[in-house]
Amino acid sequence: MAAAEQHRFADQLNIDTPEQVELEFAVAGLGSRFVAVLLDHLIQAGFYFVLIMAGGILFSAIANRVDLLGKWVIAAFIAANFLLIWGYYALFEAYWHGQTPGKHIMKLRVIKDSGRQITLFEAMSRNLLRIIDYLPAFYLVGVITMMCTKRHQRLGDLAAGTIVVHERSDEQPLLIERGVSIMPAQHAPGYDPLASAAAVQDASSLPADAFAKLGADDLLLIESFFARALDLSPATRAEIAARVSTQMAVKMNIAVPPGNPERFLEAIAYAMRSSGRSRR
Repeated sequence: MAAAEQHRFADQLNIDTPEQVELEFAVAGLGSRFVAVLLDHLIQAGFYFVLIMAGGILFSAIANRVDLLGKWVIAAFIAANFLLIWGYYALFEAYWHGQTPGKHIMKLRVIKDSGRQITLFEAMSRNLLRIIDYLPAFYLVGVITMMCTKRHQRLGDLAAGTIVVHERSDEQPLLIERGVSIMPAQHAPGYDPLASAAAVQDASSLPADAFAKLGADDLLLIESFFARALDLSPATRAEIAARVSTQMAVKMNIAVPPGNPERFLEAIAYAMRSSGRSRR
């Protein structure tokens, strides 16, 4: 982030990663988060309108015929209402890189306090407490909590260990985390570079006994690098890739192959996963 842009935000969060690289984030304040929530509520209101209209039409069509079906319609409406209130935020944040439509418009994102992307469990945890943050009305409890915490965290954030930050202008969403797969965003869903022909070829060109000198912790470090690539600028990403590649090469007692060090790391990860040594 450029120095001029950093001064736009009052609160700066610095996170030291296991790769000994400092990540900088601008913590989102009350104003931007309020606008994001307002936009999300407007979108939810549109869904509510459709839900009420559909529920009313369906209920009026069957309530006079079968009383039991009428009760099922009411139960389904209550379930849909719960999903709309709670599931809207949890599912969007879990599967859209920590963003709801409102956060996306305001260029905000929810992350873990370690700098990593949030998981479904964390998205569910922070949003289950949203109803408490809302009490007694208009997120009063959440606002008070945010004003009393250094990182502007509401109760849901404190429980899940999450933070809402401004997206950095230097973020390059080249890779996203999908379980144990690593998928470049510019490729179609299902593309896995660790199973690509290049990774297979690079792995086969390295000494087989060299991989025996690496353990599960080394694979975890490589996967951690790729998972964090979403939060790294191109220069920082290249620096970490070179550093981790050198570390792996020293352990393997070989020289780092010429070219992009990320391909070397992909080859290592592919070979270790293929041999099942990631479970060691």
